[in-house]
Amino acid sequence: MNAGSGSDPERDVPADGGPDRGGPGAVELSKDENERDLTAVHKAVVASAIGNCVEWFDFGVFSAGVMTAIIGTVFFPEDAGGSASLRSFALIAAAFLARPFGGMFFGPMGDKLGRKRVLATTIMLMSGSTFVIGILPGYGTIGIAAPLLLLLVRLIQGFSTGGEYGGAATMIAEYAPTRRRGFFGSFLEMGTLTGYILGAGLVLLMDLALTTEAMHNWGWRIPFLLSLPLGLVGLYVRTRIEDTPTFQRMEEAGKKAQSPLKETLEHYWRVILMLIGIVFLLNVADYTLLTFMPSYLVDFLEMNDTTAQLITIGVEAVMIMVIVPLGALSDRIGRKPLLITAAVGYIVLAWPAFALMQTGNPVGVALGYAMVGGLLVLILAVIAATFPAMFPTKVRYGAFAIGYNLSTSLFGGTAAVLVGSLIDVTGSNYVPAYYLMLAGLVALVPIIKIPETAGVPIEEAGERKALEPVGSGAGARS
Repeated sequence: MNAGSGSDPERDVPADGGPDRGGPGAVELSKDENERDLTAVHKAVVASAIGNCVEWFDFGVFSAGVMTAIIGTVFFPEDAGGSASLRSFALIAAAFLARPFGGMFFGPMGDKLGRKRVLATTIMLMSGSTFVIGILPGYGTIGIAAPLLLLLVRLIQGFSTGGEYGGAATMIAEYAPTRRRGFFGSFLEMGTLTGYILGAGLVLLMDLALTTEAMHNWGWRIPFLLSLPLGLVGLYVRTRIEDTPTFQRMEEAGKKAQSPLKETLEHYWRVILMLIGIVFLLNVADYTLLTFMPSYLVDFLEMNDTTAQLITIGVEAVMIMVIVPLGALSDRIGRKPLLITAAVGYIVLAWPAFALMQTGNPVGVALGYAMVGGLLVLILAVIAATFPAMFPTKVRYGAFAIGYNLSTSLFGGTAAVLVGSLIDVTGSNYVPAYYLMLAGLVALVPIIKIPETAGVPIEEAGERKALEPVGSGAGARS
């Protein structure tokens, strides 16, 4: 890659600060970079983030402490094995089995047909599946058909989600100006946190407003039913935008891959493996914090339902406040410093964080929870800018979706079941800490090896041998 000029007015970062400073291996922006319509960028960000919001609204509802107990009793016989919460977590894990297949189906389709068409389909499948849960009859009405139908709906939800995140992140990365890709990308995960808070907050409000009998009889259905209008809003927004300028230019130039799936698996499997390693940490942290911890506080630390939910929602709210500034920071200092800090932080601080939670004091629990969440938000702030840039445009959606969802299926959906089961077997409430420490160790290696792509135009990102040492500049050919 040829060197660019450090004084070029189209440079993404100043010559005296931030990654890719015009030194050896630096790159210039594409000529139309400063002419890109920011209104279109804003629409793309909203259209992408709302899908994540729908996905995590479902998780926020499904994983709320009171909801996991209700789902586990409504859809299963009383003598079913394991606790009601673990049965609900098993359903969450089962849905993740379908995610890699969704990624392999929708991802290459997005590289072939465009990002917009596929994302319009996935958001309706996701919101529709969540809605159907709200109208399913329970075990007392239709017997064994109840858990089987619920499993089928969760598998459909997982399949559609497999095509969602990779496309949403790709759309933002391909729309965003290079020098602000971290800033705009962080809004995707703001959608995650917002959706989770909306779902968990709604369950909390209903649990406070309704009697226990009313919540178990019919109140639990309402949050699931509300996912459909949320999905319809997302569909409307997504149909009002054009496909990404990057995809359109590739299409006009006739450079689309003839067989995206084949080319992805043949030529980018090593980069996919590195993505899987990084997403291992993301998923263990994400799903431990957002799906397992609410029940962990109640079932294992014997905390009051309301207090546990308030701590969860409070930490999520603080994460929302800092995620965008962190994304903007990554545009100046690079993505890798934040990712390395998070990985090392989990290795060093996971055990002390859970030690604080063991005190049972709400302040200690909140501080420990905030430590885990604070490290997670360092990752969330940069992944939508980091992961799409690991692959070239012609296979970006598919390669991202396959690697991301394979890792999510293996380590994300199983996190709650695995950690909960190990706590039951070992009797140690520190199991989540040990798992986070292991994930930090595993992810640290690929984080160090991937090239820094802050300051690299998205159309040039991924066009490099990612396993070779990174050059002297962030934009260097690796």
